[in-house]
Amino acid sequence: MKSITVLIADDHSVVRKGLRYLLEPLGDVELVGEAGNGREAVDMAEKLQPAVIIADIAMPILNGIEATAQIVKQDSRIGVILLSMHFDESYLLRALTAGAKGYLLKESVEADVPKAVRSVAQGRPFFSPHITEMLLSDYLRMLKERRVTDSYELLSTREKEILQLLAEGKTNKECATRLNVSQNTVETHRLHLMQKLDLHNTAEIVLYAVKKGIINP
Repeated sequence: MKSITVLIADDHSVVRKGLRYLLEPLGDVELVGEAGNGREAVDMAEKLQPAVIIADIAMPILNGIEATAQIVKQDSRIGVILLSMHFDESYLLRALTAGAKGYLLKESVEADVPKAVRSVAQGRPFFSPHITEMLLSDYLRMLKERRVTDSYELLSTREKEILQLLAEGKTNKECATRLNVSQNTVETHRLHLMQKLDLHNTAEIVLYAVKKGIINP
């Protein structure tokens, strides 16, 4: 079985050491490099082409979110997992918009890193359980405050299928292949579901799907 290649990026040597400690015993993971700042992470990503990068949001020279955007632009196949102390939906949205596939709170790194690496390597998003709970709680509170029925039920069966595939990280082309329809059909359904749910980009689709329990990161 092919190993999952991983690059670590953090400006604190003790954090990198801790991540090494978590990753090295995993038989299906190969640690291929370490970066001490965001700029170095971008350069090493281009050179090493790891399957997964674990990076701190707060890094010198280039922060983790900006580094993620540059890394994903270079190679969209790389799955970036960002580590953060911020228990905040705005940071999560920024991370997803930049192209991150995973978002871990530092308090749960020890429990979540192995699962996150394997999930992201397969193209699936992964968030710390506390983040998922927060999103679900916020969503339920919003529905209660607005006294509205669930807008999800406005979607057609096909739109619901495409919503889940998009939230799982599939491209329009991959959705079309999976559902045996044209790419234009997928794009039309995507536009309609985003209009119905008042979503504006892929990051918001992922957040919505997590809040609704459509995907289980």
